Amino acid sequence: MKVLISDPLCPGGVDLLSAEPDIEVVQQVGLKPAGLLQIIGDFEALIIRSGTQVTREVIEAGKKLRVIGRAGIGVDNIDVPAATERGIVVMNTPEGNTITTAEHTISLLMSLARHIPQAYSCLKQSRWERKCFMGVELYGKTLGIIGLGRIGQEIAKRALALGMTVIAHDPYVTPQTLKKIDVALVPLEKLFKDADFITVHTPVTENTRHMINAETIAAMKPGVYLINCARGGIMDEQALYEALTSGQVAGAALDVFEQEPPGENPLLKLDNVICIPHLGASTKEAQEKVALEIAHQIISLLKKGWLINAVNTPSLSPETLALTKPYLVLAEGLGKLAAQLYPAPISDLKIKYTGAFFKEHSRPITNTILQEILKVNLKQPVNQVNAAFLAQKQGLKVEALPVDQEGDYTQLITLEFSSPAGAHTLAGTLLSNKQPRIIGIDQFKVEIIPEGYILIFFNQDQPMIIGNIGGLLGEKQINIAHMQFDREKPAGKAISVFRVDSRVNDSVLAELSQLPNIDQVKQVYL
Repeated sequence: MKVLISDPLCPGGVDLLSAEPDIEVVQQVGLKPAGLLQIIGDFEALIIRSGTQVTREVIEAGKKLRVIGRAGIGVDNIDVPAATERGIVVMNTPEGNTITTAEHTISLLMSLARHIPQAYSCLKQSRWERKCFMGVELYGKTLGIIGLGRIGQEIAKRALALGMTVIAHDPYVTPQTLKKIDVALVPLEKLFKDADFITVHTPVTENTRHMINAETIAAMKPGVYLINCARGGIMDEQALYEALTSGQVAGAALDVFEQEPPGENPLLKLDNVICIPHLGASTKEAQEKVALEIAHQIISLLKKGWLINAVNTPSLSPETLALTKPYLVLAEGLGKLAAQLYPAPISDLKIKYTGAFFKEHSRPITNTILQEILKVNLKQPVNQVNAAFLAQKQGLKVEALPVDQEGDYTQLITLEFSSPAGAHTLAGTLLSNKQPRIIGIDQFKVEIIPEGYILIFFNQDQPMIIGNIGGLLGEKQINIAHMQFDREKPAGKAISVFRVDSRVNDSVLAELSQLPNIDQVKQVYL
């Protein structure tokens, strides 16, 4: 397996990858777009930082690509939707830069409060002008944090230690997070109104681009200080410039810009602006951490199939994967059975989850069911990454629903869907020893191990059904490993399930379908 590293990466990460005997590492830093397009087709993995632009064109040229790894937090230089469509995992390293960026933000916070860079520059010019640099204390001031993720939480801890009051806005934060730190969650409008200092720590999205603009700045406390160590584009730079010149914003510290390098940006000419060339993650420790993390993650995916810190599909830790794996095997069996047993296209799929386990782990299970349903009829690769996207593209309406316990099963997955043959139901569970079993096909109760070749007969409940099937299979030298039967009522509709040791060819299937009282026979491979 070949891994391309197209941006500078600390030696520790390169060495970790190179130590794997079945992984070949190629370093080509500073590739031009045309050069990357020319060679990307040979690689299973691509490791980048902020320099390489992974466009849709690059992704489509990467015929073997399985994973794109960003040694850092942001993935804005990767076309994530294009990667998702192709089933390529996009992963980052959110932990590696956390402490470094938090410390950098606090450094800029203090620099803003005490005009340290400006005073330094003044003295370097042999000017002793103390009165020009009257600062403010941080103690007792209110810090507003927009985005209370890993970095935001670390900043909050340090600001609290400085005696600041910390408020935050984050629509995705959990109650458990607030138990760890003494931070008040407030609406964005209140944060703008009450904060003396505001720092932003969100990605650039449609919702956050130019979040700090002329309107929101006008709603802030006069004389507010603003800090951006996250991403350029969160602040409207023209609106910020006007607010800095008017005095509405007393000062700003910017580590990032909408265009980098910023060129002739007027913000750079203002004395009340501290400008840093995107140094948030620039420490030896952070660089080494992200290099080692991305190398470990790439190895885990290529060799073990583990998804760690994936941004376009659910990631499972090794411990969670061990717990989830039996359910994924069951989900694979249910999806394959649905696709092979009933005529395409399947529509209006409802996946009902019974049991506490599914409250946190249903998404990868749902994706596994979808990928097996879609694989049968789609020519392109389908996997955990692109299954939901392709289902939507195919017009397959999907609902995943938690339901209360019904009947004897505390953990149950039930599929309800339609096909050209009508409405259908499949159900599966795990036995006490974590062994997957399919326990329901439409109205019939069964207990099927989801593996190997299985013959499923829909028949009339009449004498000699089993004997006729068994006799014909024996005549054709096809060994029966296991049998299951159920019926609606005596002499009514019934099902007969035979797990066999080898594939049954089409001519034998035709003979089986002609046996008395057989309505339909299907062969599936699970």
